[in-house]
Amino acid sequence: MSIDVNNESGTEVDEQAILDIARYALTRMRIHPLSELSVIVVDAAAMEQLHIQWMDLPGPTDVMSFPMDELRPPAKDDEEPPQGLLGDIVLCPEVAKKQGEDAPTQHSMDEELQLLTVHGVLHLLGYDHEEPDEKAEMFGLQAAIVDGWRAEHGLTGPSPAPTVS
Repeated sequence: MSIDVNNESGTEVDEQAILDIARYALTRMRIHPLSELSVIVVDAAAMEQLHIQWMDLPGPTDVMSFPMDELRPPAKDDEEPPQGLLGDIVLCPEVAKKQGEDAPTQHSMDEELQLLTVHGVLHLLGYDHEEPDEKAEMFGLQAAIVDGWRAEHGLTGPSPAPTVS
């Protein structure tokens, strides 16, 4: 997989963990190994501008996804996944830090950014959380991916609960 992480936020973040969890999520979702993804980390002002421009909503948000190709996980285990350009995930560490602090199971900004990276990947793959059944499916898959990655990396303690709505 070709995954680029570009930190334009001015905040120090664990770029390697973002890269690793994005790769883990894409592999787990059986996305073609030659697919491409870009992760951009921006400050609150830049995120607010994107949020207004694309969602017509005020204030910065935690994560935004901008899909390129219509890639989906293969329907069958023996099906070959298509290759393509997934798109961009934009993360905001300032919002992630606050969400991690305010979460019922408090966690670090980097843990929140890892969760948001998986959330963004799932959005790029067509998952959504507008309807209760969609939300249950997406958040269940998100938790399974984050838990799997944490276990693989020997991280202990409870995984961050979803803070995105």
